[in-house]
Amino acid sequence: MKNLLFLAHRIPYPPNKGDKIRSYHFLKGLNETYKIHLGTFIDDPEDWEYIDKVKELTGTSLFVNLNPILSKIKSLSGLVTKKALTLPYYQSNQMQEWVDNTIQENNIEKVFIFSSAMAQYVQKYTDLDLIIDFVDVDSDKWLQYSQKAKWPMNWVYKREAKQLLAFDSEVARLAKMNIFVSEEESILFKGLVESESNKISFVNNGVDIAFFNPGERHKTPYPDNKTIIVFTGAMDYWANVDAVVWFVQEVFPKIKQTLGHVQFYIVGSKPGKDVLHLAETEDVFVTGRVEDIRPYLLFSDVVVAPLLIARGIQNKVLEAMAMGKRIVATPQAIEGINITDQEVCVEEDAECFSRQVLSFITESNSVDCAENNRHFVEKNYSWDSSLKRLIEMIG
Repeated sequence: MKNLLFLAHRIPYPPNKGDKIRSYHFLKGLNETYKIHLGTFIDDPEDWEYIDKVKELTGTSLFVNLNPILSKIKSLSGLVTKKALTLPYYQSNQMQEWVDNTIQENNIEKVFIFSSAMAQYVQKYTDLDLIIDFVDVDSDKWLQYSQKAKWPMNWVYKREAKQLLAFDSEVARLAKMNIFVSEEESILFKGLVESESNKISFVNNGVDIAFFNPGERHKTPYPDNKTIIVFTGAMDYWANVDAVVWFVQEVFPKIKQTLGHVQFYIVGSKPGKDVLHLAETEDVFVTGRVEDIRPYLLFSDVVVAPLLIARGIQNKVLEAMAMGKRIVATPQAIEGINITDQEVCVEEDAECFSRQVLSFITESNSVDCAENNRHFVEKNYSWDSSLKRLIEMIG
């Protein structure tokens, strides 16, 4: 069995948020073909309980504690060195020493890098086959942040977009293959960097169809005689916070004018003060972390994905589709998902968004809707097909 060095910026477990879902399934799938040597960071104290679970999928491993507050302070050194702030944020002498020793002791020839910041640990090696999973074009995400933020953060974000793109362009030239979460993301990156276009491709996200199965029995988490709108996602992620704030302030009041018995649930871990404040609005509920999001999806009447800032493929949309739910989304939320005749409506402004939510609520949620949306995910977003494509690229 060939050795594979797998570097990830965050422990690939539990698979409860976008990047962890992708990295976990890649780690799990690659483990069947390669002997994995995993180097990763842990930025959430709760995640230390999962290291034994992750070790089951690896030959050797290193888990380095990352304190987000200290790392933010450390990242400021990038202002002096003229580097992207992301790089010193994830810089670790312990990680570098482990990577160097692992490459030497195991005759590593192939490296899979999950998130481009981890490429700094193998940048000096010129004889390795590097596969970099950028996932999204993060530099463009920082640029979007800069357009919404006020000074001085808009300057910081714009600078980060420029410097991170410069770094990503440099490591992309070194790599054997650079992959993204969707064809659209790969096309965007091709237009931004000077790298051979045949070295830039994509591997779609997948959905665990057996897990997200509307046929499974669950108990409703909602009160009786209420119409439920739900949003799911990690609530310490700025794009998700921005989305639910916009929905509660601009869209939900318009829906309430027509339907007095409607409630909106924000389901996701680590809600900050901006999200918790939304719960002061009548019929808006913030759950925090839940053990299982499936009942919240299954028993809802409409799922919304009102993201105003987004890159790549949104797992929240695919998971809701797999559960057979009707979805109203902004254009940003469905980038990379080739919607055709599915029960997913795309609306941009608050008025149209609210009208479509009301339309879905007043129409019957037919069996055809569940079958169409689920079949679409089964056909186009299988982890098996994505992993096969990834293994072919690694070689």
